Amino acid sequence: MSAVTPPPPGLWVRLRKNPVAVIAMLTLAFIVFAAIVGPLWCTRFVTPETGRPVSWWQQLTAFEAAHATSRQQYDFPSRAHLFGTDNNGRDAFARVIEGARISLLVGISGALISLFVGTAYGLISGYVGGRTDGIMMRAVEILYSLPRLIILILFTFVFDKHFKSWLAAHNYVNMVGYSKIIILIVTLGLIEWLTMARIVRGQVLSLKSLQFIAAARALGQSHARIILRHLLPNIAGIIIVYLTLTIPSVILDESFLSFLGLGVQAPQASWGSLLSDGAQVINPVKSYWWLLLYPALVMSVTLLALNFLGDALRDALDPRARR
Repeated sequence: MSAVTPPPPGLWVRLRKNPVAVIAMLTLAFIVFAAIVGPLWCTRFVTPETGRPVSWWQQLTAFEAAHATSRQQYDFPSRAHLFGTDNNGRDAFARVIEGARISLLVGISGALISLFVGTAYGLISGYVGGRTDGIMMRAVEILYSLPRLIILILFTFVFDKHFKSWLAAHNYVNMVGYSKIIILIVTLGLIEWLTMARIVRGQVLSLKSLQFIAAARALGQSHARIILRHLLPNIAGIIIVYLTLTIPSVILDESFLSFLGLGVQAPQASWGSLLSDGAQVINPVKSYWWLLLYPALVMSVTLLALNFLGDALRDALDPRARR
C-alpha cells in the first residue's frame, strides 16, 4: 500500500517556522496592547485640580495623562518620565502612546475601508468583464492621475467645518474634536483602494476562466454566489497580504499630513505631529533630542514590523511553498 501523503501545513504553522514573522507579530502585539491599555497606566483617575473622577471618555482617550501640563518642561528621560517631557511639561511617553493609538486607528480603519471598496470594485470589474471592465478601469486610471496630497487637503478643509457642525447638532459633542481624524480615515481609505481594485481584478480575470467556475455556472449558481463562494475565498490570501502592506502606507500618509500641520491638530497627538514638534526643538544651540527620537523609533519599528509581516504572509500563502 502506498503511504498517505500528509496534508500541507497550515498558515499558522508556516508562520511559526519563520522567525522574522514571529518577531514581527510579537512586536505588533506589544505595540497594539500598549496603545490600548498603556494610557490607563498613565492616567490619574482623579483630577488633582478639581478632585473629581476622570470620565470614562477621558480614560479611553488618555486625555488627562497625555495632555496634563506641568512646570517640568524639557525634562531629560528618567524613571519618572521614560521619554522625558515636552515644552508644556507633558509626559512624552503618554504622548507617544496616544500618538500610537491615533496613528494605528487611522492606519487600520483606512486600510479596512480601502479593502472593502477595492475588493468589491475589483470583483465586479473582473467578473463582468467586457465594456464594463474597460470603463471601470479607465475610471481607476483617471483617479490615479489625481494628486493624492491635494485631494487629502481639500477634503479635510472642505468637510471638517460641516462635519463638526453636524456632530454638534446631533449631540455628539465628545466627537467634535475628532472630526478631522474621522475625515482623514475616510479620505485615506477612499484613496488607497485603487491598487487593491487592480490586484483583485487581475486575480478574478485569471480565475473566472477555470473549470470550477464553468462548472458552477453550469449548475445554475447565481453570479453573487459564484463571486462570494468561489472567487472571493480563492483570492483572500492576496487580499490579506496587501491589507498588511496598506496599513503602513496609510500611516505614512497621515503622519506626513500631521507633520505639515494639515492632519491631527493639538492637543491631540499622532506620530506625525509628535515628529513635527520634535523637529522644531532641534537646533544648534539646544537640542531636545528625545522629543524626536522616541516617536520616530516607535513609528519606524511599527512600520518595519508590518512590512515584515506582509512579506511573511505572502511567502506563507504562496501555493508553491505548500508541500
